Amino acid sequence: MNEFKFINSIKQSYYRNNTTIKGIGDDAAVFRLPYHDIVTSVDTLVDGIHFSKETMKPFHVGYRSLAANLSDMAAMGANPISYLVSIVVPKNYSNYDLQEIYRGLETLAKKHQVDLIGGDTVTGEQLVLSVTVNGAVLPGKARYRDLMRPGDIIFVTGTLGDAAAGLNILLDKQSVDFGADYLINRHRMPTPRVEFASQLANIERLALNDISDGIASEANELAQASRLTIYLDEGKLPLSKELKQFPRAQQLDYSLSGGEDFELIGAVSPEYWRLVRDAAEQTNTPIVKIGEVKDERKNSGTVWIKRNETYIKLQSSGYVHKN
Repeated sequence: MNEFKFINSIKQSYYRNNTTIKGIGDDAAVFRLPYHDIVTSVDTLVDGIHFSKETMKPFHVGYRSLAANLSDMAAMGANPISYLVSIVVPKNYSNYDLQEIYRGLETLAKKHQVDLIGGDTVTGEQLVLSVTVNGAVLPGKARYRDLMRPGDIIFVTGTLGDAAAGLNILLDKQSVDFGADYLINRHRMPTPRVEFASQLANIERLALNDISDGIASEANELAQASRLTIYLDEGKLPLSKELKQFPRAQQLDYSLSGGEDFELIGAVSPEYWRLVRDAAEQTNTPIVKIGEVKDERKNSGTVWIKRNETYIKLQSSGYVHKN
């Protein structure tokens, strides 16, 4: 691999954002952001741990690595601007496969008007891909987890559990009657809800969290950060028709703890719920109300889910015991 030729091959011919002053081609990148807070997120994927050749092609590795970071930007209410890529390339890795990783990155970056402004490339024993995304949000508009308040509505975008189901199909652990391609694509090419989150800027207070580890984990993070209690309704969890063909126990396992859907879970005051629904309609984002927030000292920082008229404590990994 000729590093200089490779760098020139991925270098953009123009900048998509007027905030980008200098990208690839110097010792460091420069971007200018007046009157905004800067938001930064980094995600690292390691071959054999976060993905494998059996489940993802190089294109999907690139696409999904950027999607994970863009989902973090959405959860913070930030508009993504630029990204950097550091990659450890195995000695036996072909130039074609390397270009495919960057094609996956570029495909999603172009969709969201994000500039590639730098990174690093080295040779090693196994493929490691680390992506850093920079974004901007107006002062006071970052959507922190601890902004949840008693009486808030808990909502979620999209459908849950599809990515986990898709992964199990790829691993030959699951067979389905229909929708295999849909579920696999939900694993390989998730949809970060950037446009939807950007439409929520007029809402004064809003807590968001991206669903990377499963809604059980993310709901607990919101509850713990705000020191409040979340009550969810199992019957209101949004499931795709493709997922509903699975046994009920698997539906719940995938939707609650499967992870990697990269949807958003949020908490908003009822007075702003209409604005959330309007944003969902404007961006063609499925959204549903799944619970509420209460202030209960004895259950502070916990999540409970209604199942068969009984509330069950929901830990990050799943069900625990009855209330």
